[in-house]
Amino acid sequence: MSKLNAGAFEFVPGRSFSLPPKPAANPAPPPVERSEQTEAPRPAPTISLNIGGAKPTLPASVPAPVSQPEKGEVKPSASPSPAPASVSKPSTPAPVSKTFSTQKAKTDTAAVAQEVKAVADQAVLEDLYGDVKEHLNIVFVGHVDAGKSTMGGNLLYITGMVDKRTMEKYERDAKEAGRESWYLSWALDSTPQERNKGKTVEVGRAYFETDARRYTILDAPGHKTFVPSMISGAAQADVAVLVISSRKGEFETGFEKGGQTREHIMLVKTAGVSKIVIVINKMDDPTVKWEKARYDEIKDKLTPFVKAAGFNPKTDVVFIPVSAYTGVNLKDRVSKTVCPWYDGPSFLEQMDTMPMVNRKLNAPLMMPISEKYKDMGTIIVGKVESGLLRKGDHLVLMPNKVDVEVTAIYNEIEVEVPQALCGDNVRVRLRGVDDEDITPGFVLTSPLKPINAVRQFEAQLAILEHKSIICAGYSAVMHIHTLSEEVTLPALLHYYDKATGRKSRKPPQFAKKGQKIVALIETTLPVCVERFVDYPQLGRFTLRDEGRTIAIGKITKLIETGTIAEEVTEGINNLSVGHATT
Repeated sequence: MSKLNAGAFEFVPGRSFSLPPKPAANPAPPPVERSEQTEAPRPAPTISLNIGGAKPTLPASVPAPVSQPEKGEVKPSASPSPAPASVSKPSTPAPVSKTFSTQKAKTDTAAVAQEVKAVADQAVLEDLYGDVKEHLNIVFVGHVDAGKSTMGGNLLYITGMVDKRTMEKYERDAKEAGRESWYLSWALDSTPQERNKGKTVEVGRAYFETDARRYTILDAPGHKTFVPSMISGAAQADVAVLVISSRKGEFETGFEKGGQTREHIMLVKTAGVSKIVIVINKMDDPTVKWEKARYDEIKDKLTPFVKAAGFNPKTDVVFIPVSAYTGVNLKDRVSKTVCPWYDGPSFLEQMDTMPMVNRKLNAPLMMPISEKYKDMGTIIVGKVESGLLRKGDHLVLMPNKVDVEVTAIYNEIEVEVPQALCGDNVRVRLRGVDDEDITPGFVLTSPLKPINAVRQFEAQLAILEHKSIICAGYSAVMHIHTLSEEVTLPALLHYYDKATGRKSRKPPQFAKKGQKIVALIETTLPVCVERFVDYPQLGRFTLRDEGRTIAIGKITKLIETGTIAEEVTEGINNLSVGHATT
């Protein structure tokens, strides 16, 4: 028991009870003697917050923290100070500077994300594709005989894409045909029909390059009969070049009601073009003779209409006087002897220095198809609207959901390339689909996030011109990216009050010219579209009827239809019950 409890009584037979012996007590430790404090204690460390201002001055008693000098700063030479001899502290690492500034760290997440994205994109581009020139798609629009094809042909000649010998051949052939002044346009108007009549019918394609950028020319037809082709060309463009004839009478004809100048300005804006260069052509004409008065008159008449179409005259619009036939002010600036009042850039200088459009390189691949043909396989033509296209990619062709493989990619000059970036106009050879199963308006897209294919959607419409009222059940032709499709308006949902800009609660009975409405739009077959807020290029459209542009609009909501219910309905409709004959 004594081992369990040292303080217990010990019992041994034959002995009396006795107290256990006390253990020897340990001696108390001697008292600790502390040295007298000769100086004040150190103050607690302070954190100073300085955003964008001057550097804070530290207290004299606290040694300055060791920090790396910023770029552009000169590190001051610190004077040696005597170390305190009282208390010796263990060696610790140098404290990090606690001064916070926008130069050292950015708190704006949007700015950080933008910077990282820009750096990553640039690094990826340089690493994978080498030194890639920026690429712009420009569409030439304007009234008939404004000089669009002539200007395009002369640009190809002065940039070296068409050699002198070819141009001389065109000149001889044009002279023999009695069309001597049309020879420059023959570089773009290639069919006999276009050359004989001097009218562009289909969108002509060409390519040229400057020291700064690469360009694809889309030469759109100016005649009102071929406006659908013009819309298809404008849908593939980044910048529009509106060619105006300054000749007396020609400008007025094109700009009056019924002329194509007004309609083309509206259509290129609807097609998604954000910048417009207005080229005032034929300034060398005997009725003009490079007069400033005529230039100012045309500029003053066009500016209000361009502004009304949605372009900002200060940032989105540029006016340049040129002579497309003689090439004056296309590449080199016009001399002061010819035009003493113009101090601006030439046409190519303006194109090389204008701000670049935003490219969606990191988005899923979407490429609307504008043309298709058979050449040792199925070839499709189109502009990559977003993402990246590589040789060997396995993709999906919407809305038919056909799996295809990219076997070859060709650029504008028919040279095979390993990949195509967003904004490039390319020809793609596909495996796994026949050209008869493709129609313009189909979209080549990524299988991970394909484009939506729907039959119904809600859209905001602005009625531009219509003889009578528009009611539920109205039908028209919709032009969206490279697609033309007949649509109906089963219901008008809301109208916008002009005074307040608010949506009405009750659906309107009808819509008329000048109104803004929200309508339900229905197609017979699924079409490839996206909401305007997600992909502006694939979410804006034009409605045309009887050869006129009726309305422009943007898609606000996609209505997904139940595929299983549709299949069941179709299956029941296709059932045929055979009656037994007796």
